[in-house]
Amino acid sequence: MSASAATGVFVLSLTAIPVTYLFNCLAASGSSWTIVAVGLLVLVFIALLARVLVKRKPPKDPLFYVYAVFAFTSVVNLIIGLEQDGIIDGFMTHYLREGEPYLNTAYGHVICYWDGSVHYLMYLLMVAAIAWEQSYRTIGLYWLGSIIMSIIVFMPGNIVGKYGTKVCPAFFLSVPYICLPIWAGFRIYNQPSVTHDAPVKVVQEVQKKGLLRRPIDLMLAAYLILATGFCIFRGMIALDCPAELCRLYIQLHEPYIKDPAAYPKLQAQFSHIGASLHARTPYIYRVPEEAKQFFLILNVMYGILPQLLAYRCVNKPEFFMKTKPEEKPE
Repeated sequence: MSASAATGVFVLSLTAIPVTYLFNCLAASGSSWTIVAVGLLVLVFIALLARVLVKRKPPKDPLFYVYAVFAFTSVVNLIIGLEQDGIIDGFMTHYLREGEPYLNTAYGHVICYWDGSVHYLMYLLMVAAIAWEQSYRTIGLYWLGSIIMSIIVFMPGNIVGKYGTKVCPAFFLSVPYICLPIWAGFRIYNQPSVTHDAPVKVVQEVQKKGLLRRPIDLMLAAYLILATGFCIFRGMIALDCPAELCRLYIQLHEPYIKDPAAYPKLQAQFSHIGASLHARTPYIYRVPEEAKQFFLILNVMYGILPQLLAYRCVNKPEFFMKTKPEEKPE
């Protein structure tokens, strides 16, 4: 494959702009099931167009077509986010009102921007890696964790939250976001990992060091213990724990956890931060002005340190490597 295939996927994703406009016109006059059928046909058509782009030299990795389709839907989500902010108009208005009204929540708004920016960039990078026949296992696993976390929060939140009674057939358009990432996850995980040729002596020396002699690992271990406690604490709040500390925390720092939309009870960190401060969140559930600094410091650290932990494990893997016995000369 050539670089032109990756460029073709980028151009193909931009066709979401006219497609969403036409789709919105259909949503204004068609039934719910018609919207679902047309939406699925559009996704299949995008996959077929991606196949046409690489017909002369098809990719070895079938996930190329999955990322091509998801890149298209990422642009759709970006359009939804821009329309919700009033930057553009007439692209998804009727669909947001009749198809997936839960996307009008603060959480739905933020997650659209996340998918339309971060996930979109990942799709283009993975498509480029496939086109150039390079490994993308690391970024693929990172994407997998991100999208699975989004699904775990978004879909149950739609059902158990205040929009649970308004779930309509358009909800089934989210099914590909469950099935395809699971399939992709197995394929990505089974790709060969990057090998690190560290000398046996170096590996043995690193693994002999106790935790107290590895200050970075000690800091990360302490963080994991504190983060686990914080997760349990938040869970207790979400379950209406009557303890005074829980009551004070939710009253003074994170009232968003009690938002009837239900997404904060499940939590995905980036969207949780954005939705806690978002104007679409009812005022009584937004973070109080005097608590914003504490809230941001606590939650940004809670979100960034796992990324540093992953970076440490990927770039300094000696502690996790298996040592091979040295061959003795005959």
